[in-house]
Amino acid sequence: MKNVLVVSGHPELENESVANKNILNNLEKLMPNAEFDYLDKLYSDFNIDIKDEQSKLQKSDVIVLQFPIWWYSIPSLMQRWFEQTFQHGFSHGSSGNELKNKKIILSFTSGASKEMYKKDGFMKYSVNELLSPLYATANLCGMKIIGEVYTDNVSYLARDDSSLLEDTKERTKEHAEKVVDLIEKA
Repeated sequence: MKNVLVVSGHPELENESVANKNILNNLEKLMPNAEFDYLDKLYSDFNIDIKDEQSKLQKSDVIVLQFPIWWYSIPSLMQRWFEQTFQHGFSHGSSGNELKNKKIILSFTSGASKEMYKKDGFMKYSVNELLSPLYATANLCGMKIIGEVYTDNVSYLARDDSSLLEDTKERTKEHAEKVVDLIEKA
């Protein structure tokens, strides 16, 4: 049995997210034995418990990073988690091999459509360009990103429109199922 750690990087999951909250709720139902690390609940003050987070990472075989694209990147709380937890000598460097061969799944959402995230689209950058720091981090640490699950066009504004809300719920359920499928194939 694989040890799965799901790290939720949304900084205000309860108040500001429909999609990420639904994805996580579905993942909890589909994977009751996984460990869920809700950074917004644990570290709203940005004071990361480094040893605890490193211990969770060491015990995991597969790490799912769940987050929204936030100002063309990962949310600052998740960035802080990386900055504090992925320390030289732990995750990288001549003696830092604690994360080597761990598998990562990037599971993310955007309020804008995929069409906007293209060179000739409104954003002028692709989602893969925006996520390149995650690939570089995985490479530095000897980790392998085994897949991405991306659901676009899921603005938090959907919470006020019943038809959009139903569409978001269905698409985020499918999103969670795709994440589980990647884990099972890992």
